[in-house]
Amino acid sequence: MLADSTADAVGTSVSVAVDPASGGERELTLEIAEVRAVATDVIALTLVDPSGHELPAWSPGAHIDVEIGSFVRQYSLCGDPADLSRWRIAVLREPNGRGGSQLVHDTARAGLPVAVRGPRNHFELRPADEYVFVAGGIGITPLLPMVAAAHSAGKPWRLVYGGRAAERMSFVDELARYGEQVRLQPEDVFGQLDLERIVAESPAGTSIYACGPTGLLNRLEEVCAARADIALHVERFSANPDALADPTRRRPFQLIARTSGVTIQVPADKTIVEALEDAGVEVLTSCEEGICGTCETRIVAGVAEHHDSVLEDDERAGNQVMMICVSRAATESLTLEI
Repeated sequence: MLADSTADAVGTSVSVAVDPASGGERELTLEIAEVRAVATDVIALTLVDPSGHELPAWSPGAHIDVEIGSFVRQYSLCGDPADLSRWRIAVLREPNGRGGSQLVHDTARAGLPVAVRGPRNHFELRPADEYVFVAGGIGITPLLPMVAAAHSAGKPWRLVYGGRAAERMSFVDELARYGEQVRLQPEDVFGQLDLERIVAESPAGTSIYACGPTGLLNRLEEVCAARADIALHVERFSANPDALADPTRRRPFQLIARTSGVTIQVPADKTIVEALEDAGVEVLTSCEEGICGTCETRIVAGVAEHHDSVLEDDERAGNQVMMICVSRAATESLTLEI
C-alpha cells in the first residue's frame, strides 16, 4: 500500500504479521519520513515505524517488497544497516514500466503509510580478499551499504559506477567521501564501462559485485567466465532470459506439497505456483519472474531444475531451496515444504 490513509492508521504502532507460508517473512506497515530527490527521475524514501520502534535488522544486499496500489515491487535497502530507526530505498521513475514507479513518484510524501514485506537477502556480501563493485544506473542502491561495509572492514575495494549522464547518477554526494576508490563514468562523457579492463585489473581472490541493466550484467558474466580465480555475484532487476525456460522442453511432474497435504500433477504449460493455486494452495509470490526471492521454498525430496536469477551456483547445487514461480523439477516427483 502506498496511498492516503486515515489519521488513525498513521498513528498506530508498526503493524507486524508473519505469514506461515513464507517461512517467517515479516509484513510491516511503515511510514514515509522523508522524500528526497537524489538524481534526475530518482527519489529516496526514508521509512520509519510510526511509533518509533526499531525496524528488523538487515545486511548489505537486502531488499524489501513494497506494496504500491495494486503493485508489489522490490527495492534494495540502501541506508545504514546499523541504524534500525529507519530504512531507505530509492525509486527510479520508469516511463515505460508497468506503472509502479510512476505511482511512487506521483504520490509519495512524508506521513504516508506504506505496507512492506521483508527484508530478505539473496545478494549477501561474502568474505573476500578484495572487492570490486560495478554499478549501472539505479543498480548503485544495493552496492552503497556494501561499499561502506568493505571500507569499515579495511578491505581493499573500488567502485566503478556508470550511468547515462552525470545528473542521472544517484548518491554521488555520499560517494565523494571515498575519493579515488570511486570511479564515476557517465556514458555521455566516457562511453560504456570498460568491463574487460575492470576484470583484468582485478587480482586473484577478488569478489566482483554487480548490479544494473541486463545487458551490463550479461557482458560482465561473459568477461568473467575466463577468470576462475575471481568470484562474480550479480543482482538483476529484470529476469534472466532463461528464467521461463524453453516451453517446448518443459515436462510434467508430480508435486507433493507436504505442509498442505496435497499431491498434484504440474502440467508442462503451468508453473508450480499456478498448479498449487489451482489446487487451492495459497502461495506467497511477487515478481513471478524468478528475481525477487519471495517464493523461495524448501526442497524435501527430488531435484530442482533452476531457472531463477536469485540463487548462486553453489546454492543450486545444494538443492535445498528453489523459486517456484519459474523453477521446475528435474526428477519425476518433487516434494516441497509448502
